Order: sequence, then C-alpha cells, then structure tokens
Amino acid sequence: MASPDLFPNVAFSDVSASAAPAAEGATAAFGVSAATGGPRLSLVKAGKPEVEPTVEIDLSDAQIFKLGASEWLCVYGESEAKAGVEEKLFSRAIKVVLRTEAESKAFSLAFQRWKQQVISGKAGEPLENGSIIASRSKFDTKIEASSAKMYFHYYGQLLHQQNMLQDFVRTGTYYAAVMENRSDFEGRVVVDVGAGSGILSLFAAQAGARHVYAVEASEMAEHAQRLISGNPSLGQRITVIKGKVEEVELPEKADILISEPMGTLLVNERMLESYVIARDRFLAPDGKMFPTTGRIHMAPFSDEYLYVEMANKALFWQQHNFFGVDLTPLHGSAFQGYFSQPVVDAFDPRLLISPPTYHTLDFTSMKEEELYEIDIPLSFVASVGTRVHGLACWFDVLFNGSTVQRWLTTAPGSPTTHWYQLRCVLSQPLYVMAGQEITGRLHLVAHSAQSYTIYLTMSAKMWGVGAEQGGILQTSTGKLELKEPYYRLSQPQSYMPQDQQQQQQLPSLQPQGSEQQMQEGLSPGITIDQVDQESGLH
Repeated sequence: MASPDLFPNVAFSDVSASAAPAAEGATAAFGVSAATGGPRLSLVKAGKPEVEPTVEIDLSDAQIFKLGASEWLCVYGESEAKAGVEEKLFSRAIKVVLRTEAESKAFSLAFQRWKQQVISGKAGEPLENGSIIASRSKFDTKIEASSAKMYFHYYGQLLHQQNMLQDFVRTGTYYAAVMENRSDFEGRVVVDVGAGSGILSLFAAQAGARHVYAVEASEMAEHAQRLISGNPSLGQRITVIKGKVEEVELPEKADILISEPMGTLLVNERMLESYVIARDRFLAPDGKMFPTTGRIHMAPFSDEYLYVEMANKALFWQQHNFFGVDLTPLHGSAFQGYFSQPVVDAFDPRLLISPPTYHTLDFTSMKEEELYEIDIPLSFVASVGTRVHGLACWFDVLFNGSTVQRWLTTAPGSPTTHWYQLRCVLSQPLYVMAGQEITGRLHLVAHSAQSYTIYLTMSAKMWGVGAEQGGILQTSTGKLELKEPYYRLSQPQSYMPQDQQQQQQLPSLQPQGSEQQMQEGLSPGITIDQVDQESGLH
C-alpha cells in the first residue's frame, strides 16, 4: 500500500449488476469529495486517472459488512437530482476484494476512520428500502450533546492526561497488573477502551500483545498516534482508531479488554457503560477484562470541622442589611445548595465510625442497564457515640490476571490517588450511641449529563431497652449531584479525636433551635458565635 488510505490492486463489482465482470487491478482510495467536501471512497478501474473515479461512495450513509477474510460488501445510497433537489432513490451494494487479510483489516479501519468524520455530525439518512445506519448511536441516545462535547474536550487536552499519568498509584498499578500477567497478553489481541494518551496500549504491547486496537473518541487520538509512532518497536503492533466504542467496527475479536473507565465514586462520567458495551461488541467469549471487578465502599463518618465549614458557607445569606437588602429569604436554599455537593478530598480513616460495607460490580457479567440505577441498602453499627455527618465512599478495582490478582484502591489511609475519596454530608446530622444501628439507602440514578443524582437516606434505629422491637429514632436525607462536587483539596484538615469533636457539638441531644432555623435546615448548634473562622476554602 502506498498509504493507509490507498489500496492498489483490489477487485470490485456491483452486486446489483450480476452480469457485469469484476473490475480487476483497481484502486480503492479514501479522501475528500471535491463536490461536497465530505469524506468519500473512490473505486477506480485500472487505466482510469484517479480524478475520474469509476465509483464514488459518499461515506455519510455508507456501511460495510464483512463477507470473508478479505472481502467486504459496501452498501450506500444512490442519489439523483430531480427538480434541483437531490433524492436518495435506492441502496447500492459494491463487493470489494482486497489482496491479503492484512490489507482487509487496514481497509476496514480506514473506512471507519474516515466515516467517523461525519457520523457524529450527520447521521445516515434513511433510504427508500430502509435505513442502513442507525440515526443515532447508543451513546448519543443516552448522553446530551453539550455534555459529550465538554467531556471529549476535557480528555482531549494533554494537561489532563498528564494529571492522570502522574498519578503513580493509578499508572503504576496498571503497569504492574499487565506486566505481572504477561501470559494473558503474549500473542493476544487487545482492545484499549478509551485509550486516551495510549499508555495502556503501550503497556499491553510491552507485555507481548500480538496487536492492540486503541479506541479513543476525543482529539487525544491524534496525540496518542504521535506517542505510539514515536515508540516504533511497540507502535508497529498498535492501531489507533478515533471513534466511540459504541460506533466503531474492529476487524477481529479481542482476547483482552483493557481500560481505565473509573470516575469519582467509580461510576461518574458513565464510562463503565461503554466498557460493558465494548465487552459485548469486541471481546471473545473466553476473553479477559482489565479491570475485572469494581467495588463501591461506604461507611458513616463524623467530621465536625467539615460540617461547620459547609454550614459557614451559607452565613453570607443571613445578613439582614446587605446594602439595604435583607438576604435571609434565600438562606435556606443556599444552605441546602451547599449540602447538595458531594465533598471530594482525602480524609483520615479515623473519622469513620463503623466498619465499611461494599457493593460489587462485576464488569464481566453485568448488563449495561444495571448501571442506569444503582440501589445500595445501608446497615452499620456505630462504634462510638457521636454525631454522624454523612456517608463516606471510595472504590477499588480488581485486575484478575491468570498469574497475579492485583487491586487498585482509593481507600482513605492508602496512598492518595487523583480520585481521592467522596463524602455525602447530611444537612441535618444524626446522633448515635456506641452499638446503635444505622440503616439507610444509597440510591444512584444516572442522567444524560454523564453523571448521577445521589439520593441518600440514613436513620438511627432504636437503641437500648426495647431495641429488639425496632423503630427509627431519627432520619436524615440528602439529594446530591455527583457531577458538581466540592473539591476540598487545598487545605486538608487534621484529624480531631472524638472527645474534642464533642466540645463543638450541641450540649444536648434535643434540638434547641428556633422553628425557623429547623425549617431552613440550619443546625441549631451552628451559630455565628460558635463556628470557626472561615477556612479559606471556597
């Protein structure tokens, strides 16, 4: 081949004209149509100059189907101008035969790469005898366009890729998981789902993969190609494909999927769904997934510093004379607004007041739809008497290799990652005694902005005499937006022992604030005189 987009000495024939002989020694060339400016495939018979293509195929509504090791059927809409308006009249099918299986794979990848330039901006149009391409991909039906645009713009920037690469817990664990399980990779076909910079593809090639397909939908695909080309001993076994895993086609099944699909609280950004879709589309029945399993860990926590800090944020709205304006009517809404933000930071594990529990996601067997709504029952036993300020969460993932099983954890007390940990803070804390049961529910509902709404309920059950008869003493609820967290990273607080925390709490377990304070959600124990100075975190 003269170039990745030029295929000499192919044969092609029009399936609808069965009597016509196949054109031997022809050339297939991908490029831009001079007439429309859109991507096109030209099939030029031998002896014809390329500027006069025998067949020109508009890739905006074209689709290919594999007939054999080196044979493809290209179906597209034939159009004709009537009264100055171009109309799609019927489908046309061209059979294309390549010289070798390797050229056949390259032809398929070139087709997908060029078609990807139009599929996101203009869907295939229905033909008279049906639609040959879905009007929208599965990704597009779930995710709003503005969110997807910002998402791919973010990951298309090298500074964000650098931030992830410099997370040595993340990058080092992936490297170890791959290298310690070379037997899983040697001589195998690997698909890197959401390849980003291509680093995991290069790891797979280092481990001896026969070929790696690096699928990346953002502009980072161009950077990945340069990085991979700059490492030719590995790059010759890596093919970069720009596109979404929901849309691209691969020439062969994968033995291994590798990906870094985890977001905050494991599920943020909804890339786990793409990982599962890639499994269903590309992975061989006995294939492996790196990572294999994920777990969301949860435990109640007590952190008076954090609660006071968040309550302080709304004190601005308690001013009765702000340039002559009373701001207090908005205080309740502002107070609840601050508590609708999950807190992302690294906290001391001694703030946890109960052993954690976890919820497992098995990437190898779960259905994509199971990620649309995740309902986790909560049950804990308090180890100390204290105020419960909410639920702390983190995650880990397992690389279940044939040789070594390795975990990547984001747990508090472990080396910090760029994911940190996440805490859902209740606007109204609970009061518990040692041995008292805490129950509730963590309910995650996915939405089209590539994230989740979190519904948290926590209750303190009856304690002491008569507890066996059940009953709830207190319940507190919260609604939080996972896409809009409070990144509390610039000034981590030191751990404060429980006995010192008690000094900042209410003198009594009975609410003593005014009815208005309770309605606004302001804890009666938090007053302007009581709170600490502003911490400087905004």
